[in-house]
This record gives sequence, structure tokens and C-alpha cells, in this order.
Amino acid sequence: MGDLVVGIVHHSSVDSYHCSITPYTAFAMLPQLAFEGASKKTRPVLQQGSLVYARVSLSNKHMDPEIECVHPSTGKGEGLGELKGGMVFDISLGMARRLLMLKTREDGGVAVLEDLAERGLRFEVAVGRNGRIWIHSDSVKTTLLIGKAVTEIDSKVLTLIEQAKLVTKLMKQS
Repeated sequence: MGDLVVGIVHHSSVDSYHCSITPYTAFAMLPQLAFEGASKKTRPVLQQGSLVYARVSLSNKHMDPEIECVHPSTGKGEGLGELKGGMVFDISLGMARRLLMLKTREDGGVAVLEDLAERGLRFEVAVGRNGRIWIHSDSVKTTLLIGKAVTEIDSKVLTLIEQAKLVTKLMKQS
């Protein structure tokens, strides 16, 4: 099972989309039928600049990478696919890895998303191992607040206590 990434559609060809995973690598190929329930008639139509949450299915030094928006064994999307609305923020690869950990906040050292959700903010997040985080909520203000919190914690390498103080400060400002 490959790493999860947030990709940006650059252009399309007859049977695939060419997505940017990082600014310094070749475009990843995303077959148009690599979506849940996709057929020639029901495949998604993605425009240039569309965002996708995908899994890296093939990666080696002699070929362009391939990504897919379905789980290989079940054929289900399971949260993968086009990301509609929201905003993308760049974060460090270390921060992305910490956010993707399925451990407690003490192990990963990141509590900001849990703290903001506990304060009543409703939002969706997709974290890519490629250093991109997509955040979506009903309010642009909330989306920006969450993005600012995550990027500030990343750039200043804040501890759990400092993260709690930052969340309190940002909530008072909003």
C-alpha cells in the first residue's frame, strides 16, 4: 500500500490525468478509471488545478509515478478522490508524517486538530506525505484559522502546551 498524497491536476491526456505531487518531480499519472465506480461513461472530469487525494501505486526511478484514488484490494474510494472546495497549505514532510500517525497526541506531538474540533469547529482534512494539507470547512474564516494554526506549529516546532496556548489565542481572535 503506497503513501497518501495531495495532488494537483496539471493536464489530461486521452486516458489519464497528469498530476503534480511535488514541484521538483515528474508528473504522476492518474488513470481516469482509477476512481471508485469509474467507467468510460462515469469517470470523473477533472479540470486543470483540481485537487485529488490519492495513493501512490507505482514509484521507481525508471518510470513516472502512478497514483490511484481507490483501494487496490476493495476497489472502494475510502476517502480518496477529488477534493472539492477548501484550501491547500504547504507543510514540512515531518509535520505531514506526524499528522498521519495513528498514535496518541503525546506520541506524535500534534494536538492542534483535536483541540480545534473539541472547541466546536467543524472541518475536513486530507494530509499528504508530500507536504500538503487540504482543509475544508463551511467557513473560509475557519479554514484559514486551521491552516494558520497548523503552519505556525510546523514552522515554530511548538510543544503540546504551546499548541494549546496558540489554539486559545487564535480562538479569541476569531
